[in-house]
Amino acid sequence: PLGEIVIGEHLVVDRDVRVREQLEDGEVLIQVMWLSVDPGMRGWMSSAKSYLPPSPLGEPMRANGVGRVVRSKSDNFDVGTVVSGFLGMQEYSILPEKKIRKVVVPNGVSPRLSLGVLGNNGLTAYFGLFEVGHPKPGDTVVVSAAAGATGSIAAQITKSVLGYRTIGIAGGEQKRLWLSNRLKLDDVIDYKNDDISKALKRTCPDGIDVYFDNVGGVTLNEVLKRLNRGGRVVLCGAISSYNTQDSPGPSNYVNLIPTRSKMEGFIVLDYVKQFPKALADLTLWLQEGKIKYEEDIVDGIGNTPEALLRLFKGQNLGKVVVQVAGDGDMQASRSLL
Repeated sequence: PLGEIVIGEHLVVDRDVRVREQLEDGEVLIQVMWLSVDPGMRGWMSSAKSYLPPSPLGEPMRANGVGRVVRSKSDNFDVGTVVSGFLGMQEYSILPEKKIRKVVVPNGVSPRLSLGVLGNNGLTAYFGLFEVGHPKPGDTVVVSAAAGATGSIAAQITKSVLGYRTIGIAGGEQKRLWLSNRLKLDDVIDYKNDDISKALKRTCPDGIDVYFDNVGGVTLNEVLKRLNRGGRVVLCGAISSYNTQDSPGPSNYVNLIPTRSKMEGFIVLDYVKQFPKALADLTLWLQEGKIKYEEDIVDGIGNTPEALLRLFKGQNLGKVVVQVAGDGDMQASRSLL
């Protein structure tokens, strides 16, 4: 679709679906428990060239999820095993064993964190910073969508883990207070109420060394004006333009030339071989309290379309997750973190 997503037209809830009874060798039937809701889903609804093909029309929308194996013809996944993968926006999913992986999280932590801070969001923040942004002592780092699932982790890595000056950009007083009081960022810009240009000048008087970009648009353009020599712009996302056909390019990109700066995109899947080290680091930082997280949990598979729209309206704080099936034994004990 072009423009904004229309529920009932572009995303339809089908309640009359039957699960195939027979499994092929190597397949498992998974009861979906939690689904990850991410801005990238908007790109999967487009025919534009991307790192993954579009989600097929008439099929369940592609989505990362966590679930429990309830039937198995695989030697590697017993009934009861908690797994993750592209389970899709559905209550049950049949997948070959090569398409899923076992979920491993610390004791007392919900498996659904493997969809967020200990999953793609945490990994994206990690590799975006260390493989593209290369923050170093003395740098000023700016993170947009800093109250989102990925931005909040990136901001905490630079501030809480590395100890570098970190400025967050988010929309609304609730998010500003959370970033200031809970995550202890050095300063926060509220793009809904602040003039971005003036706010960047105020919070970054000595310029910007690393910008972790999740939004694109006007914010990216204003940051480019304030880059220091050798600045690094990490292109993670551009949520401000996903629902519009009129998305002008950043006119201030020419400042990359005199500042000898670079602007680089990346895909987290490029670093699969480094996932174990990254997940070990993220787990340690989580246990040490250097990384905190917030979840925006939406109840029920039928509310998944509305959950996706929450992202584009900026109504979420932290990671948006749809709880498809409840399980008291698998709920998070967030008081431990």
